[in-house]
Amino acid sequence: MKLQRNGRTKALAIGALAVVSSLTLAACGSDNNSNTNSSSSPAAGGSSAAAASIACNGASGQLLGAGSTAQQNAMTQWVKDFQAACSGVTINYQGTGSGAGITSFQSGKVAFAGSDAAMKAADVAKTQGTACKNGGKGINIPMIGGPIAIGYNLPGVQNLVLDAPTLAQIFTGKIAKWDDAAIKKLNPSANLPSLPIQTFHRSDGSGTTANFTGYLAAAAPSDYTEQPNKLWQAKGGQAAAGSAGLAAQVKQVQGAISYFELSYATQQSITTAQISTGASAPVAVSTDAASKAVGDAKVVGTAPDLALDLKSAYTTKADGAYPIVLVTYEIACDKGNDATSLKTLKSFLTYISSTPGQNSVTSLGYFPLPASLQAQVKTTIDSLS
Repeated sequence: MKLQRNGRTKALAIGALAVVSSLTLAACGSDNNSNTNSSSSPAAGGSSAAAASIACNGASGQLLGAGSTAQQNAMTQWVKDFQAACSGVTINYQGTGSGAGITSFQSGKVAFAGSDAAMKAADVAKTQGTACKNGGKGINIPMIGGPIAIGYNLPGVQNLVLDAPTLAQIFTGKIAKWDDAAIKKLNPSANLPSLPIQTFHRSDGSGTTANFTGYLAAAAPSDYTEQPNKLWQAKGGQAAAGSAGLAAQVKQVQGAISYFELSYATQQSITTAQISTGASAPVAVSTDAASKAVGDAKVVGTAPDLALDLKSAYTTKADGAYPIVLVTYEIACDKGNDATSLKTLKSFLTYISSTPGQNSVTSLGYFPLPASLQAQVKTTIDSLS
């Protein structure tokens, strides 16, 4: 992986990444595969043995966080491990969606937010003087990666292949039936029915939507002309709340197609599309394939902010690289954090960004940050004040 800042490019080696089958990315309420509160509903899987590597460093009391549904199950596992190691600490993370999490952080309701897309300048400005005191501002701290699946409901059709232009035309309504010539061209041997395509997108502000639309805009700019956004911008289609809502619609509605984290497809046995990128063969969704695509991401934030540019991942043509990916962030104040929770915040973030913390959630379908980026993240976390 190459991370670039101030014109310098640093080669980052990605270690062996576990190939796993489930990306359980649940949320609070309607978008949750298990429960709503990460302090009390640990995810299945993971390794509580990781708790042995945790340094509490004065952590105490309660720490509140909210946001990204894409990291919900990772957060649940991390909370379970951290609370097992640090007695008397309660961490409550609510998976409300990236947009809602950032809003909660900006208003000072939580100590950190999870987001699947880096904050923009306007978002950062709203953190100053509210969440972040003493001249501080919110910064983006990359934490974990994962793939976004394209799930569809088309009985009798397995191994469907789609590409970015075709997906863009499907989600903007230009392709309306499953036996359209563009889909047939990609699937010459498939028995495609003359069935209306039912597209579903998120109704709430979502980092998953931001990354999916980012992929469409980067990989198919002629067919998807909207700006990437956490809120769905294209006309047409139907809306549902949260990834669980999208998966439920695809599961129930014949002819449906949508985008959501891989676990929702895995847990509900939803068929997923392979993506043609121009490589030697179409690529099926997996964490291993997604991690290959993220390999050329660049750091575009100014230290201590570590926002990443994923355009190179979205447009990859590397063999075996799956392009529809996200990297989820923790958002905290660079300075001016609440003094009563600062030690707990730094200790918790230090653990979840460490090699033991990252590896503890690979069985849940996430892939770790490369070692060099982990080192940059640690420097940023150490500097929080």
